Amino acid sequence: MIGIDLIKTSRMDRLMQRFGEKALLRFLSPIEISLVKNYKTAAGFWAVKEAFSKALGTGIGKECNFHDIVICKTDKGAPYLRLEKNITDNYTIQSTGISITHDGEYAIAVATIEFS
Repeated sequence: MIGIDLIKTSRMDRLMQRFGEKALLRFLSPIEISLVKNYKTAAGFWAVKEAFSKALGTGIGKECNFHDIVICKTDKGAPYLRLEKNITDNYTIQSTGISITHDGEYAIAVATIEFS
């Protein structure tokens, strides 16, 4: 399955200016926050989590929340996902893939899930 999401980065900029780190804690773990360079990075992380939940077929909500999806980076800086136990226990996920890009005032993310 494939999921995609698009966010206007200025939306994240306003959120961060208004609420600071508290805004980021709504959808990111402290470890993920340490990877955020600026509001554009944060917007890309939001888009990844939305895209993954769409590929899962649930959207963000009761079955899959923002904190069930953890964004990590390889030594070379490539993003990948680590999923919380409730997701791996409830879905037969064999592999995942993500891609994040930024263009102008937008961040776009694509997520793929291969089910067993």
